[in-house]
Amino acid sequence: MAANVYEAPRLSIPSRDDTRTRATSARVLAPIGRVLFGLIFLTSGVGHFTQPVIAYGASMGVPMPNVLVPLSGIIAVIGALSVMLGYKTHLGATLLVIFLAPVAYYMHPFWKMDDAMMRLNQQAHFMKNISMLGAALALIYFGAGPISLDARKNVKKNVKTGRRATD
Repeated sequence: MAANVYEAPRLSIPSRDDTRTRATSARVLAPIGRVLFGLIFLTSGVGHFTQPVIAYGASMGVPMPNVLVPLSGIIAVIGALSVMLGYKTHLGATLLVIFLAPVAYYMHPFWKMDDAMMRLNQQAHFMKNISMLGAALALIYFGAGPISLDARKNVKKNVKTGRRATD
């Protein structure tokens, strides 16, 4: 009877072609991430123009909900489209930061909840918004990535000025 012998995986140094292929494949991660990130703002932002969402904002203590809830929808939709397309991504991500900070505070005040289940639910939503705030800040710092309208614009600008384009 043969004994089970663990054999460690063999490590190999990737060839130049393997490295290039992986780098090319990794380039698509940024636009996929931007689209997935922006999708929640796009879909929820449209709802900010409906009376039930405005009424919910009013019940949560949002000041001037008839103005600020639809305005937050405009900010979320414009920010989402900007990030998803990779067009003026720094501005779009900044709009999402402007959207997320007051939404987390006003719409998910878990610290005010008496009911334990409501508190946990609102805390989860609050933390979701805080994590998305972190992602928006990362987009502000790192930009859209190599596959974006921003990168395309920079390549054209670099061609005109004679500078080398970098990813």
